[in-house]
Order: sequence, then structure tokens, then C-alpha cells
Amino acid sequence: MTRRHELTDAEWDFVQPLLPRKSMGRPRLDERRMLNGIMWKFRAGVAWRDVPERYGSWASLHTRFRRWAADGTFDRMLKNAQARADAAGNIDWLVSVDSSIVRAHQHAAGARKGGHRSPALGRSRGGLTSKIHLACDGLGRPLALVVTGGNINDCTQFTAVMEAIRVPRLGPGRPRVRPDHVLGDKGYSSKAIRAWLRRRGIGHTIPERADQGRRGGRPAAFDKQVYKRRNVVERCFNRLKQWRGIATRYDKTAQSYEAAVTLASLLMWV
Repeated sequence: MTRRHELTDAEWDFVQPLLPRKSMGRPRLDERRMLNGIMWKFRAGVAWRDVPERYGSWASLHTRFRRWAADGTFDRMLKNAQARADAAGNIDWLVSVDSSIVRAHQHAAGARKGGHRSPALGRSRGGLTSKIHLACDGLGRPLALVVTGGNINDCTQFTAVMEAIRVPRLGPGRPRVRPDHVLGDKGYSSKAIRAWLRRRGIGHTIPERADQGRRGGRPAAFDKQVYKRRNVVERCFNRLKQWRGIATRYDKTAQSYEAAVTLASLLMWV
């Protein structure tokens, strides 16, 4: 029987071939049960110690999650899922880019200092926040994401998000890295971003801000009908934030929080 917040049979059939294989050592615990426990934790937004005992030891779940987050397992699973969709011609390369603020719980603070990566927490009058910068395909499925502090401007992360799009080929060939067209809101309206896209031959529909159209010159082309399709990225964030552990950040490290978002993104490709 499939319980709430657990993988359905269809989701497990999709995810199982993407899990890392272990050829040596002791046999692993039931991977479906462990993955269900990890998902339950982030979908319910609880502490690791509060995960029900039916999923096994909470310490084992936490250790497995941290290991998979550190060695890039969730990233590879997402890339493999994207590669399978691309091989089937099931990716719409009309890419939308946007970001979303996430309130960070007080438990997210206090990570050890001196690590190789920033904790991706920003402070404002509203408290600690993080921001998810994301690119999705025309069907609203995540292609790439970057997590930063909540006080980081959207346009400064545009190239980082776009360069994170790398959909591998199942056979020989280089990964696909270039969309057919990019949609973005006024937060991405800058000469540097438009020049970056033109150098790579990528069409784009980004509205100009009111303070950018008064200095003469030809205004940037803007197609209202195409721009209407940008709402898919808003719906993508809506689906991701159905996971309570993503809508509010409880993880101390950016690596763990980004891995949770990647896991939720993976299941959107089922």
C-alpha cells in the first residue's frame, strides 16, 4: 500500500533505474523505503528525528541523504531523467527563467564556517531567506537551478542558471546546452544579458523596464503572445513548494537544500 508522501509504483519504476548501483560491500537497506523516508521528511517539512520509524533509523536516512547530496547522486539522477526525455523528443526548448524567495527557518542558521561553499542565506528586515533561481522547459519541468541568498539580484545569476543547463545524450554526442528561445521578466532586462544571448544565437523575449526605453535607439523586440507562456515557470515553483521542506528552508547547508529541490525536480519528470 502506498502511503501519503511516498513514491507511487509508477514513480518507483521511473526512479529505480537511476539510482546508483553498488557492486561491493554489504547489501544496502531497502532503497525504496529509504527514499520514501527522505521524501516524507521534505514533503512534511519535519526534523529528521521525527521521520516515522517505519522508514528505518532516522540517522541512516540522514546519512544516506547527505552522502547522495555530496557525491552528486541527485544531480545525476535528474540529468539522466532529462536525457531520457530528450531522446524521446519530450523536451520543449522554450525555456523560462525566474527566481523565488524562500523563508529560512532559524534552524537553517549556524552552519560550520570555513566550508568551500556559502550557506546561501541572506538577511533582510524579514529575517533569513534563500532564493531559488531556476530554468524550466516549455512544459514547466526544471532544467537547471541555483540556490543563493535571498538578497541576491536575479540578473546576476542568469548566466549561472543558463550554463547549468546540460542535458546529456543517451548515445554519443555532446550534451545539449542551448535553448531555442528564452523567456524572462523585467528582472532580466539588461544589455549584458541580451548581448550574452545574442552571442550564442539564442532568441529571447524579455520586456524592457520603463527606465530603459528613453535613451534612443531601437527598442528590443517583444512578442506578447510568446511571453504569455512564461507562466509555466510560476507553476513550476508552485509545484516545488508543495513540499513543505522546500517552501521553508530548514537545512543548514546549501548543498542539502539544493539536493532536496533537485529530488523534487526529478519527480516532476515522471
